[in-house]
Amino acid sequence: METANTTAITVAATVNAPIAKVWDYWNSPEHITKWCQASPDWHAPFAENDPRTGGKFKTTMAAKDGSFSFDFGGTYSEVTDHQLIAYSMDDGRQVKVVFEDKGDSTKVTETFDPESQNPIEMQRGGWQAILDSFKKYTEEN
Repeated sequence: METANTTAITVAATVNAPIAKVWDYWNSPEHITKWCQASPDWHAPFAENDPRTGGKFKTTMAAKDGSFSFDFGGTYSEVTDHQLIAYSMDDGRQVKVVFEDKGDSTKVTETFDPESQNPIEMQRGGWQAILDSFKKYTEEN
């Protein structure tokens, strides 16, 4: 198992939707609860979000069978509409999300500091799965 390191992990997806829709679906709690899960046996029963510099967010992620849940939260350090979201997770790790306007599509790139509990590839896989869920939900709605 890998130990904590300072190498950030990056995941990305191109969403076939214009930037305004992508931004709205990424930031609106009524959408976050529909896409924020890494697999079909998980869901996000609660989300609150204040997407501005100094604002906070919290999303409850839970196994659908009720066996486990946790809150994913943090504080925004920088928010530039339709371009950038940077935040510090509650555990201090840093995350940056870049939104690139490609006209009819939007590239979303997330870069985050890994935690030391799980292997890097597992963390990358989980974050990519959530991003892929966001892409699917946004394109289908």
